Amino acid sequence: MGYALAGAFAHEGHSVLLVSGPTELDVPDHVDFIPVETAAEMHEVVSRYIGRMDLAIFAAAVADYTPARVASHKIKKSGGTFSLDLVRTADILGSARQPFGFGGTLVGFAAETENLEVNAREKLIRKDCDLVVANDVSKAGIGFDSDQNEILLVYPEHSEALPVASKHELAHQLVSSISRLHAERISSPTSHSNSP
Repeated sequence: MGYALAGAFAHEGHSVLLVSGPTELDVPDHVDFIPVETAAEMHEVVSRYIGRMDLAIFAAAVADYTPARVASHKIKKSGGTFSLDLVRTADILGSARQPFGFGGTLVGFAAETENLEVNAREKLIRKDCDLVVANDVSKAGIGFDSDQNEILLVYPEHSEALPVASKHELAHQLVSSISRLHAERISSPTSHSNSP
């Protein structure tokens, strides 16, 4: 979905910077691209570039946890059990407003398996987003590893469902919705202290 959005925004004439982990997808035409390997690298790149953006869309499903230690060699089989210690990764979307200080339009994504609207609205408030794009990843045939998706746009005051469509079609619908939101936000700034 992130790649489809990057391509759709570029198609509409916007300057786009895509930060992405490893994938088989082709980078859309006319999109600047920074590849990363880890959640820590993504956090660092976003912290460095977000201040130059008017609009930031966080569509990646970044891992919440990472191994506490990385072995420098192959771990051989031994005994019956193996323990793996995990630590929380940095919350990239949650860092956008503070400590990154981003004052532009902030859009997050929420991949949920239950209570779609409730969980997305809670994320919208907790992460100080202007919009959360939510989808139910428990539904077969949409979302991850599919070209189809079904999404719910969760704004501070209301929600709007977009029916099942290709990610390409949904990306163009999202460009219109997000562009409209951004224009409204600029003409009537919210409480974000760094609003453009």
